[in-house]
Amino acid sequence: MSLRIVKAAADSENEDDLHLARLLILLGSADARKTTPITKARAIEGITKLAKMDFLLRYPTCLERVLATLNRQPEDVEVKDRERTSIETKMIRFRYGPWDARYRRWLGLLSSRDLVRLAVEGNTVVIGLTVSGRELAETIKRNGLFSELVRRSDLTVRAVGSMSATRLKDFIYEAIPEITDMKWGEEITL
Repeated sequence: MSLRIVKAAADSENEDDLHLARLLILLGSADARKTTPITKARAIEGITKLAKMDFLLRYPTCLERVLATLNRQPEDVEVKDRERTSIETKMIRFRYGPWDARYRRWLGLLSSRDLVRLAVEGNTVVIGLTVSGRELAETIKRNGLFSELVRRSDLTVRAVGSMSATRLKDFIYEAIPEITDMKWGEEITL
């Protein structure tokens, strides 16, 4: 393997736009589920919940295990052999489970571009697509390069989208118990 390939992989992980596109796809999949009065849009309730759902997108073998635990079809994830042996995304074990320290940055970038509306209900940040965010999410979802991610995003939302953030965290710990044995701040390499 050439060092240029390694550098290109590292550069893409640090590129915000790739992560923003993935979050728009996830928010677009959740968009049809629920309208909240405060955002006047369909939304995911909580950054922690968004992070857990995104974790399942970034780690398809974990999504497969979650579906199996729910007695759904884990084969629907269609995990490739290469995905079983290499994880190219970086997440760490944090107090609330899998977490990437960049979520607040990414949400700030999406909000500043008028793609998401952020609101607070009690202690929860509610994340909903704006009209332009919904349009861009649909444009991205129609791009064939993202078809696998779109399919998995829809699977994720159908499987766990109705769970609260706390229930989803607890459920991920049930389905993937080795996460609980990791030390806080340790990189997840399942």
